[in-house]
Amino acid sequence: MQETRLRRRCCDNRRIFLEGKGRVWSGSWIVVHPELNLVVAAATMASGSAKPATKVVSKTPAGGGGAAGVSGGPPVLPLASPLMGKKKKPFLGMPAPLGYVPGLGRGATGFTTRSDIGPARDANDPVDDRHAPPGKRTVGDQMKKNQDDDDEDLNDTNYDEFNGYAGSLFSSGPYEKDDEEADAIYAALDKRMDERRKERRELREKEEIEKYRMERPKIQQQFSDLKRKLAEVSEEEWLSIPEVGDARNKRQRNPRYEKLTPVPDSFFSKHLQSGENHTTVDPLQGLGGLNTPYPGSMTPGLMTPGTGELDMRKIGQARNTLMDMRLSQVSDSVSGQTVVDPKGYLTDLNSMIPTHGGDISDIKKARLLLKSVRETNPHHPPAWIASARLEEVTGKLQVARNLIMKGTEMCPKSEDVWLEAARLQPGDTAKAVVAQAVRHLPQSVRIYIRAAELETDVRAKKRVLRKALENVSKSVRLWKTAVELEEPEDARIMLSRAVECCPTSVELWLALARLETYENARRVLNKARENIPTDRHIWITAAKLEEANGNTQMVEKIIDRAITSLRANGVEINREQWIQDAEECDKAGSVATCQAVIRAVIGIGIEEEDCKHTWMEDAESCVSHGALECARAIYAHALQVFPSKKSVWLRAAYFEKNHGTRESLEALLQRAVAHCPKAEVLWLMGAKSKWLADDVPAARSILALAFQANPNSEEIWLAAVKLESENNEYERARRLLAKARSSAPTARVFMKSVKLEWVLGNIEAAQELCTEALKHYEDFPKLWMMRGQIEEQCENMDKAREAYNQGLKKCPHSMPLWLLLSRLEERVGQLTRARAILEKARLKNPQSPELWLESVRLEFRAGLKNIANTLMAKALQECPNSGILWAEAVFLEARPQRKTKSVDALKKCEHDPHVLLAVAKLFWSERKITKAREWFLRTVKIEPDLGDAWALFYKFELQHGTEEQQEEVRKRCENAEPRHGELWCAESKHVLNWQKKIGEILTQVASKIKNTF
Repeated sequence: MQETRLRRRCCDNRRIFLEGKGRVWSGSWIVVHPELNLVVAAATMASGSAKPATKVVSKTPAGGGGAAGVSGGPPVLPLASPLMGKKKKPFLGMPAPLGYVPGLGRGATGFTTRSDIGPARDANDPVDDRHAPPGKRTVGDQMKKNQDDDDEDLNDTNYDEFNGYAGSLFSSGPYEKDDEEADAIYAALDKRMDERRKERRELREKEEIEKYRMERPKIQQQFSDLKRKLAEVSEEEWLSIPEVGDARNKRQRNPRYEKLTPVPDSFFSKHLQSGENHTTVDPLQGLGGLNTPYPGSMTPGLMTPGTGELDMRKIGQARNTLMDMRLSQVSDSVSGQTVVDPKGYLTDLNSMIPTHGGDISDIKKARLLLKSVRETNPHHPPAWIASARLEEVTGKLQVARNLIMKGTEMCPKSEDVWLEAARLQPGDTAKAVVAQAVRHLPQSVRIYIRAAELETDVRAKKRVLRKALENVSKSVRLWKTAVELEEPEDARIMLSRAVECCPTSVELWLALARLETYENARRVLNKARENIPTDRHIWITAAKLEEANGNTQMVEKIIDRAITSLRANGVEINREQWIQDAEECDKAGSVATCQAVIRAVIGIGIEEEDCKHTWMEDAESCVSHGALECARAIYAHALQVFPSKKSVWLRAAYFEKNHGTRESLEALLQRAVAHCPKAEVLWLMGAKSKWLADDVPAARSILALAFQANPNSEEIWLAAVKLESENNEYERARRLLAKARSSAPTARVFMKSVKLEWVLGNIEAAQELCTEALKHYEDFPKLWMMRGQIEEQCENMDKAREAYNQGLKKCPHSMPLWLLLSRLEERVGQLTRARAILEKARLKNPQSPELWLESVRLEFRAGLKNIANTLMAKALQECPNSGILWAEAVFLEARPQRKTKSVDALKKCEHDPHVLLAVAKLFWSERKITKAREWFLRTVKIEPDLGDAWALFYKFELQHGTEEQQEEVRKRCENAEPRHGELWCAESKHVLNWQKKIGEILTQVASKIKNTF
């Protein structure tokens, strides 16, 4: 740009150094930089319009001579040597620089003729662009636009002494490559200068802000010292602070509503008779116009002509006349006695109010549109129906009736129009309309049904339907409606006639079979099969009939014949439909039929490798639908096909345990262990079933057989020990454990041995066994935990600490060990050490929500709630999907923020039982009993193994539920047998509660819960 070139020219006496570039600009001289040995040649401006020459950069030898500057700066050389022109020009053979115009320097710019630029054009001539926008479509418009663009604002007000004019003087010139480079140089200079001033500017701004804050402090800062002193205020001083009074005056505190009392008629008559004139400004007229003074300003109809008196007598007479006309319209014309029902009169008045919610204009548009449709096509039934319904909605019932009756005249063969007319007309009129409709449409079933519905007497309904059946004997709907009104004997006679008229109706055949005797029903069903050989319901009904009459051996044959016959008639056997029919048979009590159907269709359409998976899903589906016999039949068939599959036996056993009897479970388990003798869990389930039935010898015999099949099974050894210890046979349990330690010396066997001695009070024996066990299994953390807890029970805190520390060296990733050591230090008052232990544990076990939770609770128990909140925030950052952390975070918040926190928790952990339990507790604390119960039920359904949920649910029912609800929760908890939960494990694993049942532990845990949340 030319402006940029002028700037360069104005910099003759300035030198601008660029960091890292090593270039110096100095007008039209060559400057040699002493450090980089670079020679930079800057072009001289030949004239205001001349283009700059190319830059020549060359290296000079170090220490090369040159004319030394006057001030000791870098040497300055002339632009060119006088000897260069005598020899070959250095620029010959080189490409011309960008933007070079030959001869421009000496003024030889050439000339332009009219043939070069074309003929002259008038200002009104159109431009070449046919699609030019308005304002640019003529030559004059474009010339004016260019002239406006060239105009610059050269006013004195737009001139600055340093920067010149605000606008760019050379904005119309071309922006070339050297202009871009010059702008980049200036931008780099501005950035460098801004960096040099940045620190001083920021420091100055900071000082100004501090000065402003000192002069005008915030209200929070003004009262900060008083807020700190609030910590010293005692509770008595706080309570003695008086309440804030109401500084408003009495009128503002007790505003009285404006009372508007209607003015009596005597007031108007008095003032009219006195002849006083009143001049007032009309508010509707603004400032212009005055009301005409009384009298004579009112309509003469309300005043006596010629006077200004209001005739009150005439108003009363008019009112009485109007009421008399209304009453005479609804009075009895014969006797003159009124028949007005006050309630009915009010109902009629309410019915006159339009009940539609649309706009009046929309109603008018719809009415006009429907009128046009009726006039255009008067034989179009939907137009008449829509018009009548529109008027009905707007409250014009009589207009709707008139319209629909006109529609019956225009469309006498339309069934819908006649039915709509019968619906809109009142009782007797509707009957007449239906009778007229029957004359026009004698074969319409819907009109006959409507006619029967209009009759109130059963005999009249029967008469109408029988008349209808005479005209339309093939209608199944009419036959079914008529049969429903008859007595069983008459219904059987009618059905026998119905199946003759409608032989393809399965429902009529089955209804007739249900009303007939056994022999007749068999014949009816045989006829039905002959007439409808493709329907499965007839075969299933036949099987149910045989089962109901005790002929169960025929059920299997009938179902097999049904499958064969339907396939022969080209019917595809749909497995899902047959299973649904079996479920219906199960619910109807036809067990043999449902089992026969299941056996017949369970394997149809399934690949062999998918059989097991599909059958298990079918069984679960039947259980969810309440069809237990179908599920039992599916399991029985699966066990026949897969007799050696342990998983199938287990599913069947759990099904019998949850939905069957003890005898059926034991019978199934006997078969199971015969086919799968190596399945320990089946042996244990059988032994437990006998033990729960108080049959201890049978349980021992089952375990003995299990020992023979699995001689070194840890589970069976421990089950035998538990059986003996639960029945107070402690010596036998010790002998069994000793044999187990010799034959199957596992870590669990040693742990159970230590536990038995510990709960029996033999502390020394327990310690010896623990020491022996740790020699073999030093990486088993439960042994270290038991050793530390035994020492804690004996008040040997140092030995307990040593045991925990040794255990952590062997098992650094055991969370319970870290928690026990931390709680030990907290119990002895070493809060700092407990905090350090938890921090060390978190470093060794990152992303462990249990450790974070213990750290938060440690600070909270110490009274440091702020630190607890900070730790909770860090914990949620590290473990964002931890349910126990979110559940704890809900109750760390103040009461108003708990609901919001619970919503956040549900977004992160939607199906976590701890979060669901926290939400239930939140509703409990807000006394929302129904919602709390729903969330408790949801929690125990998602995780029935969480003992804390059952304990809190039981505590909730103890406070807000009935005895039945409490007992239901107790039974469900005993069936679920929960084993986990912080509160639950604290009680169930205590040495004093080792023989307590689940119900007792539930009661004990619930009694220790304090609902202070």
